[in-house]
Amino acid sequence: MHLLKLEDEMPDFKNHEQAKQWFKTIFHNDFIIRSSDTWCGKKTYLYHIVKDLKLYQQYMRSFANPIRSEITNVKAFESYSTVEITDNGHVRIFP
Repeated sequence: MHLLKLEDEMPDFKNHEQAKQWFKTIFHNDFIIRSSDTWCGKKTYLYHIVKDLKLYQQYMRSFANPIRSEITNVKAFESYSTVEITDNGHVRIFP
């Protein structure tokens, strides 16, 4: 699915929960919460849409490894896209 086209077709969300459920309906278990924080006074949630599960899992495991290694393959970054959702339902997709 082309994410920029998806972004154009998104409804207006009233809150974070509504937006999250919409993405979950489309991407199911490939829509994963990564973190949340408050920026500029707004609670913001970061999710990943997983495109290549095997590569994504390897990449995520590399963060847990006490021996740091450099990522030399851009494919790790292509294994997912990031979605930012604020408490008020504003969504930004970073394909």
